[in-house]
Amino acid sequence: MSNPWLKKNPILSMWLSGANAVAGAARGRARSTAKKSAATATRQAAGAAVSAWLAPFAAPKPRRKKRR
Repeated sequence: MSNPWLKKNPILSMWLSGANAVAGAARGRARSTAKKSAATATRQAAGAAVSAWLAPFAAPKPRRKKRR
């Protein structure tokens, strides 16, 4: 005689499949947002480093004329 507790439950299986699909979609959105944020931070850091190194070689800013 087989144990009825060891049989597959189709309702539970469907519910877990749906939950897994929702979790996968949320995980994908979180991963893409993190990737975009990391790319932006890297781009900004590289730009700041280049600006810091090239600032001494830039032409001086023009002085503002005094109004009389």
